[in-house]
Parts: sequence; structure tokens; C-alpha cells
Amino acid sequence: MLVNLSVKEFLAKTAGSDPVPGGGSIAALNAAIASALTEMVANLTIGKKKYEDKEEMMKKIAGIATNYQASFIKDIDADSDAYNKVFDAFKLPKETDEEKAERSNQIQAATKIAAEVPMEVARKAVDIMDIIAQVAENGNQNAVTDACVAMMTARTAALAAILNVKINLSSIKDIEYVALMTQEANYLESEAMLKEQELLSKVNKIL
Repeated sequence: MLVNLSVKEFLAKTAGSDPVPGGGSIAALNAAIASALTEMVANLTIGKKKYEDKEEMMKKIAGIATNYQASFIKDIDADSDAYNKVFDAFKLPKETDEEKAERSNQIQAATKIAAEVPMEVARKAVDIMDIIAQVAENGNQNAVTDACVAMMTARTAALAAILNVKINLSSIKDIEYVALMTQEANYLESEAMLKEQELLSKVNKIL
């Protein structure tokens, strides 16, 4: 499993000639990092006298961030697994008409999964941006720039995941499915950029 590799091992595997881990797994990794940073800012706030009135909020945020991180960690391998299933489908026999039809169906089904995994990463990355905004506004202000880095990393995760959605959609023949996924992808993309800009604009005014 990719998630069991050391940082150096993971980077070396990414830099290698194998197609996995690729952009989708890296998007999930970025989202996991954003979650970890969010939890860190919350933990840096908990127990501080100055932020006693924010204690319960920060504890809740820390718990939410922990759950997001665990989910994104699973997505790192899920994305690579999805790619491998597409690759396996392309290797199916295609000698007879029946084999060709089955191969085509398997490719289409696997490609939909390969689109849905990064779409879920994008959804969750955009969702956690709201949590990041909360921790940036209410958390320990000595760590507000860490919250900004979390926001920027979540935006990168969302946009990177969306790119992986779109490249898979280009191979899917189900027109209605493609239209719905494209509409959602475009919405998530605009939301990610807007949420990042809103926080950075606020923070840059006080730095």
C-alpha cells in the first residue's frame, strides 16, 4: 500500500516510471496534508487561556479534521487502485465480438470508477475548506498562516482531483453521466478558488 511507504519511498515511487501513484493520489495526499494542518491549528488553540471561549469549537474541528485525514489517506490508494482496474480492463481479450463488447463494458465501468474516486476527493476537499476558514478565523492567530497553507493545499487538492475527473470523463461514452459530472466538477472548481481567495484576502489585510 502506498500509504505505508516512508515519505522518501513515496516520492521515489512517484518519480519512477510507473504511472501510479499519479496525480489523483497526489491530490488525495494534498487533501490529507490540509486536514492535518487544520487539526494542528485547532490543537494549538486548545488549552490556551486566550481562546477559552473557542475550546469546544476547536475540539470539534480537531475531530472533524482527523476523520477527513483518515478518509483522504484511503483515497491515496483508492485512486491508484482505480487506475490499475482501467489498465487491467484494457488488457482483456478482444478476439471475438463478444470479447470486444465485454472488454468495452469493463473499460467503461472501470473508467467511471476512476472518475468517481477523484470527484469524491474534490467534494471533500471543498467541504473541508469551510472548516479551515473557521479555524483560521477563530483559532490561534499565531498559526493563522498555517491555516492559510491548509486552505491553499486543499484548493490544490480539489483542482488536481478535478483535472483527473475530467481526463477520465473524456473517455466515457455515457453522455448524461459525463454532463452531470462535468457540471459538478466545474462548480467545485469555482468554489475551491473562491473559498481560498476569501481567506487569503482577509489574512493578507492583517499581516
